[in-house]
Amino acid sequence: MSFEKLIRIPTDRIGVLIGKSGQVKEKIEKICHIELEIDSETGETIIRSRGKIEDIQPFKAMEIVTAIGRGFSPDNALRLLKGENTLHVIDLREFGAKSPAQIERIKGRIIGEGGKARKNMEKLSDTNISVYGRTVAIIGETHKLKLAVEAISSISLGSMHGSVYGKLEAARRRDKLEKLKLWEDQNVF
Repeated sequence: MSFEKLIRIPTDRIGVLIGKSGQVKEKIEKICHIELEIDSETGETIIRSRGKIEDIQPFKAMEIVTAIGRGFSPDNALRLLKGENTLHVIDLREFGAKSPAQIERIKGRIIGEGGKARKNMEKLSDTNISVYGRTVAIIGETHKLKLAVEAISSISLGSMHGSVYGKLEAARRRDKLEKLKLWEDQNVF
């Protein structure tokens, strides 16, 4: 069984997907055992399997291409291959932003002055966050991804940054305590 999927990415992200001398494209093809056919004028990218679908990672390749299209660097997008990492994309219009000015205001709140808010949320949730166009994309493990989505939703709806960081810090402390409890409950002998 073969696999083929068409994904459109913004034309200004095609250079990043291809990389210098085609290095990024080749790396994705090699790691995921797929072929990428990229139309540099339309942004249409066809992901095609090489061999049996059971032996490849075409779905991860789709996520990687989408992540690069949503503003991530190739290195951050390739984080999707490690562990239980996945990609989640939020359309800012979900928060009632209808005009370009409203979208820019929400993006400004998420990014913060000098990128401080985004960096804080990334650090506290152990995720990568990209604000691009009218979307916010997040890469992380499922339970941490949920924390980042909740934080971005809260900020987008007008919550104060400090209270959002407080919730992320509390969730991080709970996670550490749960891991510690698991170690305490195990018999080491």
